[in-house]
Amino acid sequence: MIRVGLISDTHGLMRPEALAALDGVSHIVHAGDIGTPEILAQLGAIAPVTAIRGNNDKGPWARGIAEHEVVEIGGKSIYVLHDLKELDLDPVAAGFAVVVTGHSHKPLITTRDDVLYVNPGSAGPRRFTLPISVAMLEIAGDAIHAEIRELKL
Repeated sequence: MIRVGLISDTHGLMRPEALAALDGVSHIVHAGDIGTPEILAQLGAIAPVTAIRGNNDKGPWARGIAEHEVVEIGGKSIYVLHDLKELDLDPVAAGFAVVVTGHSHKPLITTRDDVLYVNPGSAGPRRFTLPISVAMLEIAGDAIHAEIRELKL
């Protein structure tokens, strides 16, 4: 089984609870609104990171970060973009097993047409009354399971 940590919308705040929740994963996917390059360095100390640029990631440090990425983990193809509303392809036709997004700060796991959609929520500053969370993606052969983990602050 391969465990992948999913995180989004840190907005420059890397909580120790988020780092602890991601400890032991094989790979980390950051779905944008990173905030600072230091966030990626902290995550990279845990596992390899695939990150995309969110709408608030601006400045020279963010220019080299793509707006969407494709990562293959455990034989499964994962499409990563910040805002699900900007999805401009058919994940089924493209062969994606998982679509990872952020932006809304609302954690969500849903399946449509055999594609798993995961928004880990926000691990950064609290927005309204939404939880602070990350998500775990477990890949074991053909099986994929996702779980939201609300951080206890």
